[in-house]
Amino acid sequence: MGKDAYTYKGLPGSPGGPLLFVFHGTGGDENQLVSLGRDLAPQATIVSPRGDVSEHGAARFFRRTGEGVYDMADLARATDKMTGFVKAHVGAAKPSAVLGLGYSNGANILASLVFGAPGLFDATVLMHPLIPFEPEVKGSLAGRHILLTAGKRDPICPPNLTARLEAYLRADGADVTVEWHEGGHEVRPNEVEAARRLFAGVAQGV
Repeated sequence: MGKDAYTYKGLPGSPGGPLLFVFHGTGGDENQLVSLGRDLAPQATIVSPRGDVSEHGAARFFRRTGEGVYDMADLARATDKMTGFVKAHVGAAKPSAVLGLGYSNGANILASLVFGAPGLFDATVLMHPLIPFEPEVKGSLAGRHILLTAGKRDPICPPNLTARLEAYLRADGADVTVEWHEGGHEVRPNEVEAARRLFAGVAQGV
């Protein structure tokens, strides 16, 4: 499971600079978050994989049997495959920092990568994640920076589950920040600004 395990889009950045992985939401593709990634981390090399599961024609990173009901076996498959993909790119690039950004379904696969390989990312932005299960973190998240963003009226990702995810991550030692807005499942400017601050701080070694 190497660099070509997924169809992906890559944008070069500064040699030896950060490596940013971006993960699209359901129905998106490898183009969805590339421009946002470039805006948030101007010096980074960007890698944007396309989900390898089709749900009625909409690309996703793992299967589900209903809204908020995950096929846990397929999530495990996808997490293992994506971990190999990320590690292959990291090994080739030898970056100064490894960053992750995911929205919705992309945030869910990114969260699963964080649970399964806590040392993989230096900083992650999980925009509107939905983790309806109790994660098993395979190691410590101490020193890892994680931003959760969420809408207080999000019909897809209930605020109580965002708060529960925050508690899980904190309990495992992560440096967690939560950025809320008053709306639903959409991404708003304050989320983008919070992500920019996080990535800039990591790039500067803050």
